[in-house]
Amino acid sequence: MRPSGAIVNPANVFPLKEEFGHLYGHIGETKMRRAVHKIDFDVAVTAAEGKETKGGIGIAVATLGLGASGKSDSTQSTTSRIQFSVPIAYAESK
Repeated sequence: MRPSGAIVNPANVFPLKEEFGHLYGHIGETKMRRAVHKIDFDVAVTAAEGKETKGGIGIAVATLGLGASGKSDSTQSTTSRIQFSVPIAYAESK
């Protein structure tokens, strides 16, 4: 992978007084300032654990099938969620 020139979490960011969309601030004190944008992440992880019980009875003759079946489920799940933002200065255009 070749370098793109983008900077993730750049140092010495001059933040805007008010956020404008995803524009967070700029880096550089000269005329050629680079915009710093915020990339928002919202990550959810779900873990599930459970038991499944199946049972049934049936008769099958060639292509004809008769019978009954049942299924019971017992599941416990937990969801953890984290939200965060990462500042990034995109590559300069050439």
